[in-house]
Amino acid sequence: MDALAGLLDGPRARGAHMIRACFDPPWAVRVEDHAPLTVMVMVRGTAWVLSDTGERLLLRTGDVAIARGPAAYTCGDDPGTAPQALILPGGECSYPDGRPLNGSMDLGVRTWGDHPDGETVLLIGTYLWQGEISARLLDALPPLLSLAPDVWDCPLAPLVMDEIVRDEPGQEVVLDRMLDLLVIAILRAWFSRPDAAAPAWYRALADPVVGRVLRLLQDDPAHPWTVATLAAKAGVSRAALARRFTALVGEPVMTHLTGWRLALAADRLRDSDDTLESIARRVGYGSAFALSSAFKRVYGVSPQEHRSRPA
Repeated sequence: MDALAGLLDGPRARGAHMIRACFDPPWAVRVEDHAPLTVMVMVRGTAWVLSDTGERLLLRTGDVAIARGPAAYTCGDDPGTAPQALILPGGECSYPDGRPLNGSMDLGVRTWGDHPDGETVLLIGTYLWQGEISARLLDALPPLLSLAPDVWDCPLAPLVMDEIVRDEPGQEVVLDRMLDLLVIAILRAWFSRPDAAAPAWYRALADPVVGRVLRLLQDDPAHPWTVATLAAKAGVSRAALARRFTALVGEPVMTHLTGWRLALAADRLRDSDDTLESIARRVGYGSAFALSSAFKRVYGVSPQEHRSRPA
């Protein structure tokens, strides 16, 4: 597995909130759903996305954007337009004064807004729970990112447009998988840009020494690695690897390995029924006790608590 595949091997939507939003100007929606990740595809028209963290994006037809939570944001035709609706956790909708919308903006199957053939059409897909996306992926993203059609050219958007309004058996599962693919396609294009704001460890992959070490750790996290054995594989001294790795990645070799192992364990706890002993062996810990101790030290909860508590 290459490093980008490892980074993107995280989205696992489960009953994600997906809608086709249709509006005529002026319009604006305030989003306070605390969702970890939301994807927006601009099918028609333009829209401004204004994050509470200070970022702002102008989306044009064909653009795609990703908003990383839990920060709130406003999406509208103009930065000065007052919100007409408020989106809350779980996809609940209300007027800005708190009164429930009670379906007044429902326009059909997964279609929402003020006009079914509006001047503005947005496809929106939202991951509802943090556990559906690896923390490592979220940490690599800015609060807002966008791509224009000349950078992001993907046939998935028309397929999602067709599928999002279907009402057939198993449709939620189909849309979940399509959302995962859409996110992966967007991020692959985003990280491929020459000026991509990729994390330090990702940029370090270009280094002939550190890049080799990162791939070794990525491909075989369960191996009993030491700095000495990794240095031998990379053809440098132990001290040289330690200095170079920390300088390029921003943390020592073994700290990075521990974080990678525990991230894999956290995802495995959510995505499988494997025993703690099995997961420990899979990610490079000699026993369930050793994994549990390390996990609680870093995540603040035991593996069992992480697996059983709501995402």
